[in-house]
Amino acid sequence: MATSQGGSSYRNGTHTHRTSLKPQVKSKPGQRRNSTGKDHAAVPGRVRVAVRLRPRNAEESVADADFADCVELQPELKRLKLRKNNWDADTYEFDEVLTEFSSQKRVYEVVARPVVESVLDGYNGTIMAYGQTGTGKTYTLGRLGEEDNAARGIMVRAMEDILADVSLETDSVSVSYFQLYMETIQDLLDPANDNITIVEDPKTGDVSLPGASLVDIRDQRSFVELLRLGEAHRFAANTKLNTESSRSHAILMVHVRRFVKGRDPSLSSENGNHPHMVKSIKPPVVRKGKLVVVDLAGSERIDKSGFEGHTLEEAKSINLSLSALGKCINALAENSAHVPFRDSKLTRLLRDSFGEVTPFEVPWILDGNLGLKKLISTARTSLVITIGPSPRHRGETASTIMFGQRAMKVENMVKLKEEFDYKSLSRRLDIELDKLIVEHERQQKAFEDEVERLATEAQQRIADAERNYVDSLEKERSKYQKDYMESIKKLEEQLVMNQRKNEEPHMKSSGETPRVSVEELADLKKMLQKEAHLRKAAEGEVNNLKSQVVELKKSEASGKSEILNLHNILEDKEHQIKKLEGEIAILQSHLLQLRLEVDETKRHSDRGGFEKETGGLNSLTSQVKQQQQQQTSANGEKPSIAKLFEQVGLQKILSLLEAEDADVRIHAVKVVANLAAEVFVKTNHKNPLALTSIRLDITETNQGKIVEAGGLTSLLNLLKSSQDETIHRVAAGAIANLAMNEANQELIMAQGGISLLSMTAANAEDPQTLRMVAGAIANLCGNDKLQTKLRSEGGIKALLGMVRCRHPDVHAQVARGIANFAKCESRASSQGTKSGRSFLIEDGALPWIVQNANNEASSVRRHIELALCHLAQHEINARDMISGGALWELVRISRDCSREDIKTLAHRTLVSSPTFQAEMRRLRVNY
Repeated sequence: MATSQGGSSYRNGTHTHRTSLKPQVKSKPGQRRNSTGKDHAAVPGRVRVAVRLRPRNAEESVADADFADCVELQPELKRLKLRKNNWDADTYEFDEVLTEFSSQKRVYEVVARPVVESVLDGYNGTIMAYGQTGTGKTYTLGRLGEEDNAARGIMVRAMEDILADVSLETDSVSVSYFQLYMETIQDLLDPANDNITIVEDPKTGDVSLPGASLVDIRDQRSFVELLRLGEAHRFAANTKLNTESSRSHAILMVHVRRFVKGRDPSLSSENGNHPHMVKSIKPPVVRKGKLVVVDLAGSERIDKSGFEGHTLEEAKSINLSLSALGKCINALAENSAHVPFRDSKLTRLLRDSFGEVTPFEVPWILDGNLGLKKLISTARTSLVITIGPSPRHRGETASTIMFGQRAMKVENMVKLKEEFDYKSLSRRLDIELDKLIVEHERQQKAFEDEVERLATEAQQRIADAERNYVDSLEKERSKYQKDYMESIKKLEEQLVMNQRKNEEPHMKSSGETPRVSVEELADLKKMLQKEAHLRKAAEGEVNNLKSQVVELKKSEASGKSEILNLHNILEDKEHQIKKLEGEIAILQSHLLQLRLEVDETKRHSDRGGFEKETGGLNSLTSQVKQQQQQQTSANGEKPSIAKLFEQVGLQKILSLLEAEDADVRIHAVKVVANLAAEVFVKTNHKNPLALTSIRLDITETNQGKIVEAGGLTSLLNLLKSSQDETIHRVAAGAIANLAMNEANQELIMAQGGISLLSMTAANAEDPQTLRMVAGAIANLCGNDKLQTKLRSEGGIKALLGMVRCRHPDVHAQVARGIANFAKCESRASSQGTKSGRSFLIEDGALPWIVQNANNEASSVRRHIELALCHLAQHEINARDMISGGALWELVRISRDCSREDIKTLAHRTLVSSPTFQAEMRRLRVNY
């Protein structure tokens, strides 16, 4: 079978490689041998299946001593014979046939290593083990090999290869480990998390479990400890077929995130002045791969296992889920138009491992000759089926073999998952933009200096030329005029003298009129010609000077043209800078959109936690550092801020809140905020692996000490008396942390905290200050006892007033406060302690709620959707919500909301409300 050339394309930041396949060759009629094995050996996207035979155990060696094994392996031909009787057998071919003597290393090399290498290259990969109870599935996949290093299973060996290939400085490896027990997904690393939901990405079709624990892996030892912890929490039971039979499906998910080297071109040329360098910039490429290792619970018959009571129900649940998996494999192998992935949570989890179609591709691709349907998947899948040799279990062995044969007919088209690191690109573009701005300013200054120098030089040259021309012209004119006049005078004098000399004797002798001789006339003509020649020479010199003046004027015009060209070049560079700034703005808007999508996955954002602002007290720095160095040298660990400042004295810190120096007050407020928000890690000292189940809780001890020492009163006084917005921001953050405790909430309200927070919100302009104030009010909105007082003191109006700030984080806190208030108000109305319309509607919050019900920011949208559902639960609010346009948003939420709990709540509210039902019938809305 030949393989056609695969194509590549980019879609939504993901680099996809597709592989198309030629049709299969059918086996000859009447031949029992399955043709899947050899015919599909060259298909890169097909599910690859290996069969592994378990050796006889002690019980089978005694009970079946007189009977031959029901299977015969031919590993060199990759064949397996299943005996029907002593003279007849069925032959099957697989990708690999592993005998009972095959080592764990051999099994890993042929089954798992190709999948692990694909995951490291950016693909998704799946490794599964399927077979009857007691045939060695858990041994093959999850053996830790602590006593015998050669006995390590696929999970341990796969992680060794992954950690050896990645760079922990730039790459990351994280692990989730959970089990599917009685159709319930339970976290093996956190047993209290026993109802995890499955989420399918509507864009990519990927399956994920955001509620499961996700632990970063830095070394092999911590991973082995994690597996040991997970196995300790897994359900197991003693059966007739196995002394410790797994009663759940165990699934290990390994997420690998790697930076691709050599794909990020240089940001600038060698001289750093390339005008189009931004066009060639591409963001760094990040490849994400996911390895899924599935240890399925064993298939078994009730009569053979001897189950009763609860174990019988467990067996039924296991068989139902395996049956659903078998139906999906059958549908995929038979090219069925419908694959029942939703029949079981197991099949939903494995949906992207067995060729489920992605939304971006055509549903089916038909081959020309055989009409073979090629399914598009994001994973490379390997399946190892385990069987036993005992003839008593021939039926289960045959069923397992047929499952593997059908799985070999499923073909996937794998997809390489690459994403652009827009954050890194944005940082680099900011640096490059700063460089361009500096270089532009330098060049502009040099250009302006050069233009000024050229203009000054040209004006000086023109002035010198004009002055020289006038002086030279005047000198030449005076000189030639003087010479001319002197020559004329000499000629006249000579003529007069000659006439007198010739006239006297001639008149005396003949009495005739004297005449000028021919020679004198000739001399006179020569002199006149000479004077005319000199005059022409003077005129020529004058014309030459005029031409020089014209040339100087042309040079001046050329200089002006050069200056104009330089101005045009400067304008072009300014236009290019503006264009670069526009491209940077576009990239930064894309980056902001990606950050908003990432924020949607943060499940702990509802708690409204705030970042701790670090700072220090200048007056206590030396004392704290000295104690810190002493404790660090004593036990090798750096003590916490709370412990060090407890030794310094909380009263001393609080006294600095009233210091005259503004910087000291700011540092003191920051320290109090840190103490109020300090977290600690619950660890199991008997088990070092308990670090994998980290839970962060607010330290109530620090908060109690701060309140008892008057810290809360001091913080509220700072809001009232201080004019420094930095103090307002940090003090509001500390109050928000204290407001997470119910007892502190009542103290804040009793001391006029809402009024002070409202005043701070009205005067603040900084988005971070508004975010802190909104977070504090939002925490207070979650107290059932304070609803009426909070509203009467202007808490709701203060929240609505802060929406003037367009920052999404401020809007998120406002939305959280409205959702908390609506939830408590709904609970009070249900209990009968409140009647009448919602305070939110009376204070005018409904228009903003409706306007932001479909906000682009997920952190705002999900709170608003929840608030709408709580407001709609009470019939008295229905008319106002209909007139305000909230009905349409409720219908949209019940149909399109990404969160199933909110979607279900909206649907139940619409169905149970007579007013909403009547309005939808009036508007002819089908619901």
